[in-house]
Amino acid sequence: MTNMQQDALEIAGVRYRSRLLVGTGKYKDMDETRDAIEASGAEIVTVAVRRTNIGQNPGEANLLDVIPPDRYTILPNTAGCFTAEDAVRTCRLARELLDGRNLVKLEVLADQKTLFPNVVETIKAAEVLVKDGFDVMVYTSDDPIIARQLAEIGCVAVMPLAGLIGSGLGICNPYNLRIILEEATVPILVDAGVGTASDATIAMELGCAGVLMNTAIAGAQKPVLMAEAMKHAVLAGRGAYLAGRMPRRLYAAASSPWEGTFVGNE
Repeated sequence: MTNMQQDALEIAGVRYRSRLLVGTGKYKDMDETRDAIEASGAEIVTVAVRRTNIGQNPGEANLLDVIPPDRYTILPNTAGCFTAEDAVRTCRLARELLDGRNLVKLEVLADQKTLFPNVVETIKAAEVLVKDGFDVMVYTSDDPIIARQLAEIGCVAVMPLAGLIGSGLGICNPYNLRIILEEATVPILVDAGVGTASDATIAMELGCAGVLMNTAIAGAQKPVLMAEAMKHAVLAGRGAYLAGRMPRRLYAAASSPWEGTFVGNE
C-alpha cells in the first residue's frame, strides 16, 4: 500500500478516511446541503445546535433526514455562544439529542463583528466539558500558547483559525500554524478562513491533520462543484506533505545530469 492508502485521521479513537470536515449552514435548501456534503467526501459533518433543528423542534424540517447519523459522524458545535456557560449547556443538549454521543466542537465567540474566539471563556468551557466526559474539538485563535493549553486540558483536537469565520482570506498567519504544529500532541485542524481549494491545500501541506470549512463551499457560485474541488485539494495537500517537497533553490538545477552528456565532433 502507499502512504495515502494507509493514511487516516484519528479523532477520539475513531479513524476517518477523509480529512475534510464540512458544515451545514448557508445552503439554499436541504437538497443542496445533502448534495454538497456527498460531493465533499466528508465523514464528519458539523451542525450548529442553536441554529439548526436536529430534533429539538418537532414538526420542523430535520437536518438529520438528509445527513443521517448512520452515514456521517455528526459533530454538534456551539456556534452562537458567547459565554462558557452557554457553550456547556449547548453541548449537553446536543448529547441528549444524539443519544449520548460525546464528540462536540466547542467555540465561544468574543463578538458578532469578528466572530473571533474568546479564549478565556473557551478554556473555561473546555475544562468543564472534558471533566464531563465530552470529546472536545475546540476552535481557537492561532496563538501557540493557547493551543498548547487546550491540548493539556484534554481536548481531542485543536482547531486554530486560518482567518476570520466566513472571510475567505485564506491562511493569514502560516508561521503561527507552523509553531502550533511543531508542538502538537493532538490533531491540529484548520478551522475558518478557507476561501478556495488552494487555501485547503496550503493548510494540509503545512502538516495540518485536516480542514473544516463551511462558507467556502456553501458560498461558492456552484457549491457542489466546489465541494468536490475541496475534496481533491485536501487529498493533494496531504499527499504533498507526506511526500516531502523538494528543497527551494536560488538557481536552476537541470532535470538531467550534465555528466556523460554526448558532445558531437565539430
